[in-house]
Amino acid sequence: MRIALGVEYDGSSYSGWQSQPDRPNIQDTLQAALSSIAGAPISVIAAGRTDTGVHALEQVVHFDSGVNRPLTAWVRGTNALLPENIAILWAHTVPDEFHARFSAQARSYQYVLINRPSRSAVHHGKAGWFHAPLNTAAMREAAQYLLGKHDFSAFRASECQARTPIKTLSRLDIQQQGDTIIFDLRADAFLHHMVRNIVGCLLYVGKGKYPPQWLEQVLQARNRGLAAPTFASDGLYLRHITYDTKWGLPQTTE
Repeated sequence: MRIALGVEYDGSSYSGWQSQPDRPNIQDTLQAALSSIAGAPISVIAAGRTDTGVHALEQVVHFDSGVNRPLTAWVRGTNALLPENIAILWAHTVPDEFHARFSAQARSYQYVLINRPSRSAVHHGKAGWFHAPLNTAAMREAAQYLLGKHDFSAFRASECQARTPIKTLSRLDIQQQGDTIIFDLRADAFLHHMVRNIVGCLLYVGKGKYPPQWLEQVLQARNRGLAAPTFASDGLYLRHITYDTKWGLPQTTE
């Protein structure tokens, strides 16, 4: 039996999603709780790996189990065994052909940024921070150059394992609410550090270091060395994974 789960987590205390020895991570923590419910070892596969300090509003994973448990056990039972910073949102039985990663049609990320002279105590670990005033209109203009299908090598970490740097970015919206700026991005897939590198470049434009057209030059150069440094992980959230409706997964708001 194959089960899909929606998982929410605060990544502040973890060294990312992926299982790794001697370092706290989401995957090992989740697998230990699920294995207790199943009474047998459980291994999960995620729609995408998140880095150290990155959060998820709805990560999607799947696993196979030979034991029959009600879906409520996979949710409430597992949650009772998980730490407070990880929670199962829903569980759904899926066909064996479903794959959390390869069946995904798109991923959506959100970056939350506090833009004010002093850092935030309340949002520590949950939002990025930039001290200088930012021109959101200029950042929105620059963002338009990245929409569509492109080679995103300039925004790719050196350790990225993706087979190709060519991705289709279908959304890059920037909204400001008081001193909070929210970046919403949607693509078929993302490269390692791609969102944080894009945000870093947009901040260079926002603070007036470069004009909006500079982002087009960086994109076309395909040279990571020409782009801004990778921005902090604190404000990055995996927001939503999109799947075909044929899988019958809960239709949550993107």
